[in-house]
Parts: sequence; structure tokens; C-alpha cells
Amino acid sequence: MRTPHTAPRLRTLAGVLLAASLALAGCSGADDASGGSAKAASGSRAEQAGAPGGTTDRGSGKTPHATPVPAPGSIIRTASLTLEVEDVPKALAAARTTAEEAGGFVGDETTSRDAGGHEHTRVVLRVPTERYDEVLTGLQGTGRLVGRTAKAVDVSDQVVDVDSRIKSQRASVGRIRALMDKATKLSDVVALEGELSSRQADLEALLARQASLKDRTSLATVTLSLSRTPVKQASGDDTPGFTDALAGGWHVFVGMLRWIALALGAALPFAALAVLLALLWLRVVRPRLPRRAEPVTAMSALGPLPSARPAPDAAEEAGRD
Repeated sequence: MRTPHTAPRLRTLAGVLLAASLALAGCSGADDASGGSAKAASGSRAEQAGAPGGTTDRGSGKTPHATPVPAPGSIIRTASLTLEVEDVPKALAAARTTAEEAGGFVGDETTSRDAGGHEHTRVVLRVPTERYDEVLTGLQGTGRLVGRTAKAVDVSDQVVDVDSRIKSQRASVGRIRALMDKATKLSDVVALEGELSSRQADLEALLARQASLKDRTSLATVTLSLSRTPVKQASGDDTPGFTDALAGGWHVFVGMLRWIALALGAALPFAALAVLLALLWLRVVRPRLPRRAEPVTAMSALGPLPSARPAPDAAEEAGRD
């Protein structure tokens, strides 16, 4: 059985528990509200910080770099053709027409003549990449093909890298300019100007590289060499004959005469110097040297001394006797 004092106590305890539960619910709601506002604020700051460089990933809180899609024709194509033609100027005009009809142009041209009077022409053609194969086929039909070299280099990675770096560098330059607008101290302005100049120079270098890649990938380079000199064919018999021996001996003889002439030419200055020294000795130095005195016969005051007569021989004495 319940006593009269038990019911009020139970009601009081239930009221206390209800009040505590309401208080806890209010605190948790306040925490959720404050946490949501903090997250919203942090999200807005992240969006502001990531605005110059790209979009913000709200799930991870990171700012990924947008990866550009590589161009479909990021391939550098080059080719070299050597043709033997009957008329070099006519073949050159045909090559120019082929390049211009394909939408290209002549980049460089060099014409020369050898000792035999044969004309040689080297021309560099720039044609659109999509007409590259067509132009090569048309050029090969202007003469006899002597040599051909073709090369294709895929630079898609370089194009993607340069495009990405340009976007990042532009964003960096934009941030530096925004900081310069907010700077109030002279030292801060000077430091920011130096940093802006450095980053602007890097950006210009990247833009120049991007333009070079675009030019080389959009236009293929074809180097065409035209000549009227016939190509020497290798003979089947390599055994030297009499005429070959005679020609070889003649070349050796001429070479020997040439070397002798070179040796004489090299020794001529020394021979001239020797002759000059000899003439100087005979004409100038030798006449001025003192001459030696001739030996004089000894004489007495009364004349020359009598010479002693030789002693008679013993045999002669015996004969006299």
C-alpha cells in the first residue's frame, strides 16, 4: 500500500527528471546550432580561399586543382625528304603550291650550286598536322625519292603540365595583386611588388612555352631537299682494274709533288736567310778582319849567313881515293 506521503514525492521526482531532460535537449540543440554555424563559416572561408584557384571539395575540406583535358593533337610531327628531280625550280614551285593549298607556308629556303654547276635547294615547309600525310604524298610525286625520315613525338604530358602551371601561376599573381590592394605599409608594398614581378616573369615564360608547343603541335615541319645530282650506284664488281691503278698512281704522284712543293716552300725562308748571312760574311765581316803577317827570312848586318855545306859521303871519299 502507498502511504499519503509517497505520491507527492513521486510527482516531485518525475518533475525533476522532466526538467533535466528538457535542459539536456536544449544544450544539445545549442551545440548543434553552434557547430553548424562554425562549419558554415569555415566552409565559406574555404570557398573564399579556394575561389582564385578552383572549386572547394566540401566533403574533404581540400581544394583540388582542376586537371585540364589534353588537346587531341598534342603530337609534334617532323619529316625530311630528299628528292632527285629534273628541274629544281619547277619542283620547288610545285612544293610551294602543295604547302599553300594545304593551308601551310614556306618557313625557310636555301639554294646553292656545287663545283659541277648542279643546283641544290633546301626548303622548310610548315603544314597543318591534319594534312601532314597528304602533303608528304604530294611531295614525293614531284621526283625520285632518295631518302625519307619521319618522326612523331607525343607531348600531351607537357601540354597538360604547362596549362596547369599557367592556371596556378595566374591565381598566384591574382592573390599577390589582391594583397597589394590591401597593403598599407611601404615595406609591405615593396616586398609584394618584388614577388609580383617574379611571379609575372614565370607566368610569361610559361605562356611562351605554351605558344611554342601549340605552334609545333598544330603545324608539322617538312624539310625538303631537291637536287639534280645523280645518285651513285654501287657497281657489282669491286676488283680494281688497270685504269683504277693508273688513276691511283697518278694521284700518288701528284700528292708527292704537292708535298715536295710544300717542303720547299717551308725551307725557302731558311735558305734565303742562310744566303744572306753568307753574303754578309763575305762582303762586310771578312774584309775587316786583320790579316796575318808573312814570315821574314833572318838576315845579318853583313848579308845572309852562309849555309853549312853537307859533310861528304864516305863512299864518295873512297872513290876519290
